[in-house]
Amino acid sequence: MTPPATTAWSVKDRIQELGGAFMFSREARAFGEGTGVPGFMGPYMKGRCGVLGDVDADVVASAVGFFHPGAVREAWESVAMPATQAAEGYLHACHEFGRRRLAAFDGAGRLAELLLAVVRHGDATGAPLFAGWRAMPLAEDAPARVLQLVHTLREFRGGLHFLAVRAAGLAPAQAVLIGGSPMFGARDQALLYGWPESELGEVTDGQRARWQEAELLTDRLAQQAFSVLDEAEGEELAALVTAAHAAGLSR
Repeated sequence: MTPPATTAWSVKDRIQELGGAFMFSREARAFGEGTGVPGFMGPYMKGRCGVLGDVDADVVASAVGFFHPGAVREAWESVAMPATQAAEGYLHACHEFGRRRLAAFDGAGRLAELLLAVVRHGDATGAPLFAGWRAMPLAEDAPARVLQLVHTLREFRGGLHFLAVRAAGLAPAQAVLIGGSPMFGARDQALLYGWPESELGEVTDGQRARWQEAELLTDRLAQQAFSVLDEAEGEELAALVTAAHAAGLSR
């Protein structure tokens, strides 16, 4: 299948990588230590999903559908910190990561302007984490604002991708096994998400084909947000995202 030549398609990989990079940063580790809960998963789940409020873990599991519901409950309930406080702490980690990694990126101001237009135009239906992160207060400085908006767009595509995966007839664990992660092997990613080995099985060619259909549908759905930009602005955004990705993730 030929992917649609859209802005959403051209930036999706860099949005995914840059928007989630702070989760594994020194800033996120400092947030995690502040919760008093060791390890990655508890602080990650409470920080990322704290924008949903102090809800039952089933609500969180519905928003992060690629995770095993039991693993979500264990992680969510392991952190006693109120959800709003956790979300604010995670946002601070996102901001500080952006300030550290994008301080010398000259295009931050213009990129923040374009990203904000896209984020505001996005339809949050079916993407509750996107809606929650979009409602968070914006950083005043451009490097922090860029990282926040990139992460918010990451949540936009993530919510839409889950809808597309289910529409394609795939179980969440199957999608994780096929989609994998830039940091982990696909099976390791599924185990990290809490899926027991006994439930994973082997991926079939038919499932891979359905996953490709879901990817294309996600691209089409995500383009709605980017349609607020004209062609020249879309090309400018793609170039600036590429430059920010290089600056933010350089060794």
